Amino acid sequence: MRVLHLASEKTWRGGEQQTAYLIEELQKLSVACHVACRKGSSFEQYCLQHQIPHIALSFSKVLPLATAYGIKEYTNKHRIDIIHMHTSNAHTMGVLAHLLGARATLILSRRVEFEIGRNAFSQFKYNYSGIKRILCVSARVCQVMAASIKDAGKCTVVYDGISLDRFATQPKENAGFLRRHYSISPDDALIGNISAIDKDKDYYTFLDTAKALKEANVKAKYIAIGKGPLEDEIKAYTRTLGLEQDVIFTGFINNIPEVLPELDLLLFTSLKEGLGTTILDAFACRVPVVATSTGGIPEIVESGKTGFLTPVKRHDLMAEKVLCIFNDPGLRDRLVQQAAQRVLMFTKEQTALKTLAVYKEVLSLH
Repeated sequence: MRVLHLASEKTWRGGEQQTAYLIEELQKLSVACHVACRKGSSFEQYCLQHQIPHIALSFSKVLPLATAYGIKEYTNKHRIDIIHMHTSNAHTMGVLAHLLGARATLILSRRVEFEIGRNAFSQFKYNYSGIKRILCVSARVCQVMAASIKDAGKCTVVYDGISLDRFATQPKENAGFLRRHYSISPDDALIGNISAIDKDKDYYTFLDTAKALKEANVKAKYIAIGKGPLEDEIKAYTRTLGLEQDVIFTGFINNIPEVLPELDLLLFTSLKEGLGTTILDAFACRVPVVATSTGGIPEIVESGKTGFLTPVKRHDLMAEKVLCIFNDPGLRDRLVQQAAQRVLMFTKEQTALKTLAVYKEVLSLH
């Protein structure tokens, strides 16, 4: 079986990591993986480093036909069986390539819970007959997707997965990067969020919760790990709340396996979230989680058992749940132990096996 993965983004975020995990695990299952990626992108570097056969294209939204033609030519030359489209832009290019004559079955991954656009092209590309399955990252995404297209039977749930090995060499007792790098006192708890600083991640609620905990005399530093378009705005809000000495903005860092186990709690405040693999990472590191009950998060976090859930934008309830965990070591231990068992259902190996089963199913239909 030959699969061409379309990776259209320039930078490396969660979706790109998931695509890389999938390729690595599919290769172990004897699937020949190829990649069409954006020229000059992080994914092109990944392909070069790992000797993955690939073609680098522009993925220009302004001149899409050149990229689509390149995908078509590569597909037919290498006798690709499946084109797996991992992003919205990749989806567009894959459909166009198919229309131009790419002789392969189309599979689409969907990682966001937004409804599809109502414009004619969005309706066309999501209902395109060449797409045989839409792999939804959670049941919630599947529900939204199924309600948005004509043939809901194309939608199926394949959860994203994490690498448990990624944290195996990072025991918590040996971690200390944040405290060393930012001169944080041993007396301060570390409460963090790892996500892009954008509208959907709602760092306003993260900061409001920090303010409430400070007023409750919790001694802590709040670590915002990530960058994004609202960074200046969120930093300004930090100053408005008088939290300049309490909140640390690290920007993007690439040593998450070292940093995450050091946190005493993950405070995940998203307004929308397809699944929330950062929560899974926290489970693997035995870091307790307080998160919003949105998107696919409730499919990971069973409130009171593997973490705590609150409605979105309820900083008061989030602060209350943080206090419950900090004030009851026995509760904390039970949460992280049960979360460590829960995460075994969400590994990259499981993702690859379920994806491969879908590949085999659609190819058997021909």
